[in-house]
Amino acid sequence: MATGWAGDGAVQDQIDATISDAIKRARSQLPHGPGLEHCEECDAPIPEARRKAMPGVRLCVACQEAHDLEQGAVGGYNRRGSKDSQLR
Repeated sequence: MATGWAGDGAVQDQIDATISDAIKRARSQLPHGPGLEHCEECDAPIPEARRKAMPGVRLCVACQEAHDLEQGAVGGYNRRGSKDSQLR
């Protein structure tokens, strides 16, 4: 199919690049290094199992959930939009 200067797979390449960038951004925001034994916000103890599962953990589960809810409310992705609206 002729699409001007864009190659045949240009749209899919753009979608793949967008997803790859989002994955890199999410991974860069993950904590790393030694985890804390107590939550840095409420000083509650962080279980050893959580510290092993999440290297670099700094928050207890309750504070992490609250933090995730705050971050989700500001997210700029339209996950409900139609495919056409996402390609414009």
